[in-house]
Amino acid sequence: MGTIKQGILGPFSGKVGTVVGGTWKGINYMRSIAQNIKNPRTEGQQTQRSKFSLSLALLKPLTAYIRTGFKAYANKQTAFNSAMSYILKNAISGAYPDFSLDYEKVLVSRGNLAQAANATATPTTGSVEIHWTYNGEGNATDYAMPLAFNKDNGEAVFSTCAATRSAKNLNLNIPQEWEGCKIVVYLGMISADGANVANSVYLGEHTAM
Repeated sequence: MGTIKQGILGPFSGKVGTVVGGTWKGINYMRSIAQNIKNPRTEGQQTQRSKFSLSLALLKPLTAYIRTGFKAYANKQTAFNSAMSYILKNAISGAYPDFSLDYEKVLVSRGNLAQAANATATPTTGSVEIHWTYNGEGNATDYAMPLAFNKDNGEAVFSTCAATRSAKNLNLNIPQEWEGCKIVVYLGMISADGANVANSVYLGEHTAM
């Protein structure tokens, strides 16, 4: 039973119907009582949790990159949550319980800037060589944003300002211990002032050397 301490319009403590009142650090509060969930493990709920876990395993090591890559979509939610939402809707294939990430459909950056044209990735010892063409699309001063995700250990390496668009190539260093691991590679672009980004381009799955 709840107790009103300062009259009918004052704060109260305890339970009144579906509301609980109390005080925390001198602040009076009210909150509704959580409803019991009869079956917290329905197939629909487990489906969503499974998809969420897949997305989180990819995005967590990319957090710093995603803050830049999805900054244009961080108005009503964080860049991370925006990237999570995109992947949940567009880059998960299969049916419960056998879901998998479709890495080719993943975006690690998203925006209206011109994408990297004709981009390719080639593993070399201790790095990945990335090439693209530049024929006036976008600005010569845009920066390339390479990223490599290690599917075997869930780690990632990346840069948000590796080389200018006009350079048309870069080397992304990868850890020596990645040798033999499967990696997926992406390339985004960002304007020199950091205001605009491009949709990332998937550069395939490779074996690190």
